[in-house]
Amino acid sequence: MVEGAPAHGNVAHLLPQSYKRMISEWLEEDTPSFDYGGFVVGEEISEAKLLGKSEGIVAGVPFFNEVFRQLDCTVQWHVKEGQSFQPITHCATVRGPVRNILLGERVALNILARCSGIATKSARLLSLLRKAGYKNTLAGTRKTTPGFRLVEKYGMLVGGVDPHRQDLSAMTMLKDNHVVAAGSITNAVRAAKAAGGFAIKVEVECQSFEEADEAITAGADVVMLDNFSPDGVKTAAAQLKDKWGRGAGDRKTFLVEVSGGLTEDNVAAYVCEDVDIVSTSSIHQGVKHVDFSLKIVGDLKSKAKKSAASIEALCDALSEELQ
Repeated sequence: MVEGAPAHGNVAHLLPQSYKRMISEWLEEDTPSFDYGGFVVGEEISEAKLLGKSEGIVAGVPFFNEVFRQLDCTVQWHVKEGQSFQPITHCATVRGPVRNILLGERVALNILARCSGIATKSARLLSLLRKAGYKNTLAGTRKTTPGFRLVEKYGMLVGGVDPHRQDLSAMTMLKDNHVVAAGSITNAVRAAKAAGGFAIKVEVECQSFEEADEAITAGADVVMLDNFSPDGVKTAAAQLKDKWGRGAGDRKTFLVEVSGGLTEDNVAAYVCEDVDIVSTSSIHQGVKHVDFSLKIVGDLKSKAKKSAASIEALCDALSEELQ
């Protein structure tokens, strides 16, 4: 079953126009001066097959397309974004000048491999949680690669999970260092609320029920139970919901998030109905990439010549039969 953003529309429509500038910068980074390999192959029109060589979900299509659009090539996809495949699958065909195909090859493959790996891992962990009976939100974190965050967050979305806050401006998350600097959780929350106003949510990282209780009292929108044991999570989450309420119209509207060291191996133990969000960096940090390769299958001009010769030979044969 499709979940998250893909269940409601095309995830590519979320992308800012700035991603095209990022692609330009990555292409420039890969060829800062002379393209020696491109000189060797020339500019004959060719095509290349994108082959999926390991199991996974395709993610990162807009980035892959933009790489080759900027290089005057076209891409025809045979596997839709968000669709899983088994190796070896012909996922797409790239057509254009052979020099340009090779110019974009590594940049496009690097983006696609990592984005697809994140989508695959995200979908797998989400499926595991659903089988364990968890009905609420699985989210990533802000522990992303500098300069590559947009691609990694996009992969989470394609995988059907919540990407969590995009950056420091998207939501205020108060961690232990913020609290120490502010003097208390209450001081930190009040300052954050005053600065961000009604539009910016405030989340507080908590190490105990008491800290979470203080955060909710001060007006926090989300409390994160960080590095709790499975039993500790279930107890603290239930106590907070018992005290403050569980739904709209209750005394306080807040969410309970659980995070800290969660992986495929242990996350099922944290499942309970009082936890609203399970967040983990394991779906995007250190994730195995999906293996893709791009293989040139010959230049189209040669194919056209062969095809024309075949047609001419066929016409000659038919003409002889009619005589």
